[in-house]
Amino acid sequence: MEKKILVERETYEKNGKTFYSYFVKGTLRRKPVKASMSPMDIGGYAVLDIVFGNAMTAELVITPYELHDEKSGRTINGNSYAVRSTDENGEVFECKIKPYRNSDKMLLQMLLK
Repeated sequence: MEKKILVERETYEKNGKTFYSYFVKGTLRRKPVKASMSPMDIGGYAVLDIVFGNAMTAELVITPYELHDEKSGRTINGNSYAVRSTDENGEVFECKIKPYRNSDKMLLQMLLK
């Protein structure tokens, strides 16, 4: 059975308003790290509120992909990410997310190894 990886959220204040930040936590070389995550576009924050509901964690879903460029012959591999939750009725809610910065992408890749 694979280990379930969680996306967590916490609140922060900016200009008198409360917002959520989203991240995956872990430890690398005995140092605690956070890889910040964000929705694919600004409207995705409303979708994330629905996915998380009243919870502060949701499951990270990792989907590998492979793209083949016929002109160059190159193959590009990577992962796409989503956050998923299931309510008490068994209904599944999901929203695509991405690492916030390149450094977050690198941290996430190290955490997933």
